[in-house]
Amino acid sequence: MNKLNDEIVYGKNPVIELLRSGKPVNKVLMVSENTSERNHEILSLLQERNIPYQFVKRQVLDRLVQKESHQGILAYIAAREYAEVEDILALAEERQEDPFILMLDEIEDPHNLGALLRTADAVGAHGVIIPKRRSVSLTGTVAKTSAGAVEYVLVARVSNLVQTIKDLKKRGCWVSGAEAGGGHVFTADLTGPRVIVIGSEGKGISRLLRENCDEIVSLPMKGRVTSLNASVAGSVMLYEVLRQRSMKQ
Repeated sequence: MNKLNDEIVYGKNPVIELLRSGKPVNKVLMVSENTSERNHEILSLLQERNIPYQFVKRQVLDRLVQKESHQGILAYIAAREYAEVEDILALAEERQEDPFILMLDEIEDPHNLGALLRTADAVGAHGVIIPKRRSVSLTGTVAKTSAGAVEYVLVARVSNLVQTIKDLKKRGCWVSGAEAGGGHVFTADLTGPRVIVIGSEGKGISRLLRENCDEIVSLPMKGRVTSLNASVAGSVMLYEVLRQRSMKQ
């Protein structure tokens, strides 16, 4: 047996065939002491397809596959193929609209990502950008929580969010980071080519990414709770962009 569920494939030959097939893969885990020729072939395929991988102790894989014979390797299958940032910009151009992009900085809860994909679809965003590392990827839980939106929203996975922000700014996008201490979101101008940045559940937007935003905007908080769930805050921000765009039409 080489498949534990819809998200995990393990064993050298099954993983190699998965990588050769071109199907979307989130990440590969490998036992570090294994340096066989087959592993070198796997590493070449991973580097060729630019798929993240990590070396772990054998006990980690034993636990994940319930001590089935994993042969020192395991792959996480993605719920769908990832897009490129260029695909997101091309979609905006095809619709003859200013780019409307959501960038997520190290969101780790699959339910938050799924909910944000659902909102991104609802407001007509052209795509979502997530980092390759330290972030939840397109898992089955994300797909389920998105209520089908994962099939319609382009999701690009990039190595460096800061560099991606710089590239998008060169393409004419204005970047608004959502975090406490910024300007009032409901008085900010969120029209035009726009990237909305939402930080992680615990740490918010990372320092370098925050420094490269054009502005920081905040949601008003009238109650005793001082912060909102990432998917709630992100959804409010996205709908404010939609509201302002609708008023300009």
